[in-house]
Amino acid sequence: MLITHSPQESISTPTPSDQAPWQVLLARDSFVELDGRGRALALLDAGTDRELCGPFDGIESPWLESQGIVPQSDDGLIVIKGKVSGLPAVVISIEQAFAGGAIGEVSGAKMTTALTMATARERGGPLPAILLLETGGVRLQEANLGLAAIAEICAGILELRRLKPVVGVIAGPLGCFGGMGIVAGLCTHLIMTTGARLSLNGPEVIESEAGIYEIDSTNRSAIWAATGGKARVAAGLADQLVLDDVETMRVAVTEALKLNPTNSHRSQHLATTRQWIETTTPMPKAVESARETPTSTSERGKTWTEALTEIDLLGPCPSVLRGELRLDGCESVILSVVADPESHYHRAAHGELGLREGLVLAEQIIQVVKTDQKLRRAEKRPLIAIVDVPSQAYGWIEETIGLHHVLACAVDAYATARMAGHPIIALVVGQAISGGFLAHGFQANQILALDDPGVQIHAMHQAAAARITRRSLEALDTLEQTVLPMSRRVSDWAKLGYCDQLISVNDPDAPSASDLASVRSALTLAVHRARIEPLDLSNRRVFTGNSATRRATQEVMARMAAQW
Repeated sequence: MLITHSPQESISTPTPSDQAPWQVLLARDSFVELDGRGRALALLDAGTDRELCGPFDGIESPWLESQGIVPQSDDGLIVIKGKVSGLPAVVISIEQAFAGGAIGEVSGAKMTTALTMATARERGGPLPAILLLETGGVRLQEANLGLAAIAEICAGILELRRLKPVVGVIAGPLGCFGGMGIVAGLCTHLIMTTGARLSLNGPEVIESEAGIYEIDSTNRSAIWAATGGKARVAAGLADQLVLDDVETMRVAVTEALKLNPTNSHRSQHLATTRQWIETTTPMPKAVESARETPTSTSERGKTWTEALTEIDLLGPCPSVLRGELRLDGCESVILSVVADPESHYHRAAHGELGLREGLVLAEQIIQVVKTDQKLRRAEKRPLIAIVDVPSQAYGWIEETIGLHHVLACAVDAYATARMAGHPIIALVVGQAISGGFLAHGFQANQILALDDPGVQIHAMHQAAAARITRRSLEALDTLEQTVLPMSRRVSDWAKLGYCDQLISVNDPDAPSASDLASVRSALTLAVHRARIEPLDLSNRRVFTGNSATRRATQEVMARMAAQW
């Protein structure tokens, strides 16, 4: 896939405001103009719909009112069982008018539970799922709960699509961004309109993180030319471009539901993905010098990878390291993402997870899976993800090529290894931010973290989060001290129930022999736990000690199970 224009170049591409007259005429019954519930009902056969955990159940986000935001009684996500042209299905629709369609605790629990129920054979399933994706990604007011929810949504899609199609629809005008862009990249079949957009980082986030030299967020023509429905279908990152018309969309979804499950999905086409990346020329050095870059780079990931590795490190590429470690007599594979100041991709030179990093991780993981495929579960090598990722790459060339897709490849690979019986252990030693953590660590059976102030887990850097939520840095900092899922402290993150062990060490930047012994012991126990636990992520829904912090999640799960 060749890139033939710069981010600032004006390209004449149809946008929602300049469609051809014939398109406007045919689109008079607009699918886009419907709200989330209206879109779901427009696809379903009349009289077959049954909404689950709807507004009359009254389960609202417990985190919004204290931030001056009025919660919504369905939390902006609609789940309806019914039939589409006579075919049973579950429709999961995001209401973009509430909180920008962003995913929080309640909406995330509804989507995860719906996918889990759709997969279960003993509850009338499996059922295909239709995902109506109009979303900005994680709801920053519930940051870490939303981030974890998206990781579980990804796992749910990967489990269901082995049995039934998972059809994604991005109609516009909001588009699909953030971690939900990864979700879109995992769908069996993806349908878009001309006015829709699909990306990992939105233009405003990139501009906030990297500066206007990277992308001018007001340049609509460049944005739609790179991330709009027409471009994504042409590049093979979406399957079908349809007009903004209710009946046309219904026909497209019906045909997609008839697809047979297959072992070959877009997120598993690693050779094709490598070809896309290798045929793209990165930005000239002269342009790179004008970009904003991080002022410092963490070395913790590299430090701990080198300290734990017992033989010479293998560098599949300069920014991805692979080592080996024996735990209780069993060989384990260590993978980490580190800085590469000489990277051709300047937005991924400081430890960020970019195009090259996501692809190489996926390739290394699948190589281990193929090598061990004939071994018994007890013999399969554990994969240990050393996590110190400041984020995904905030670059426009990455978004043009399809960073959301490459990160979906990494998510798919980790989940494939886990479902094949490989214990997946994440060890967070530094930062674990946003899509970087989703793609490298959050599909783990077990998540461990150093108990240190330098360990931070969050959905977005603070400056970008302030811009998106329209708050000052001071106001955001105050909220992060008082609203548990917004906190960047690893101790608070552990209270949400996603951390299987906090490990105390003397010096996280220069680990001593006793520090290494503590971590090896913790990793050994984590591997033992992973070997006897379910292969899916259902262990995260077994609440021990976090009943107060995730009470809404439990209520959603119980209500949907009773109504299904």
